[in-house]
Amino acid sequence: MKFYFNGSPNPTKVALFLEETGLAYEPIPIDTRTGDQFKPAFLALNPNGKVPVIDDGGTVVFDSNAILLYLAEKTGQFLPPASARGEMLSWLMFVATGIGPFMGQAVHFKHFAPEKVEYAHKRYQFEATRHFTILNERLAGRPFVLGPDYTFVDMAAWGWARMLPFVLGEDVWAKFPHIKTWHDGIAARPAAQRAVALKDRFTFKATVDDEARGFMFRHLAG
Repeated sequence: MKFYFNGSPNPTKVALFLEETGLAYEPIPIDTRTGDQFKPAFLALNPNGKVPVIDDGGTVVFDSNAILLYLAEKTGQFLPPASARGEMLSWLMFVATGIGPFMGQAVHFKHFAPEKVEYAHKRYQFEATRHFTILNERLAGRPFVLGPDYTFVDMAAWGWARMLPFVLGEDVWAKFPHIKTWHDGIAARPAAQRAVALKDRFTFKATVDDEARGFMFRHLAG
């Protein structure tokens, strides 16, 4: 299995699943700051030009949440009981359509936008906080998102949760004590540590200069 990745939140959650299951995979770095994501060979795999992507013996899957669902169903690992499939899909889509997009925009307008847009900053900070408030309340009465068992939905949410201080501020854990307990438990797992360290085996461009902005934020090139 080929795994196209970088060290951002979405590939990291797929790396976590791969490390948890011990599936054999070949990591292929895609440096989005140098434009690897727009090379023809990569666009043939994902026309959307984003990581992660897997090529599982000719079966290509892109989007981190789709990959997690595909791998969980393929392996039969880290799935909830069949009776919880409705909850599984609901919370997976909560991550896919809520946590991920709002956190991504919150990151952009806080750290990377070339001009400060106060309305956009406040909106995405608010929505990111709102979504994690819901998750915090969900975790108040259970150790994992779907109940007593650790599943791939936890991996999907953890990929972004580990970025909370960077996005919402260093004091964020005081607001989300249940997420903190859950996050730390996953972060302590050897598989999580290997997933986070995967990027360190490769060289990625460290600076966000004009060239990198041109590749990462293509509207700026127009």
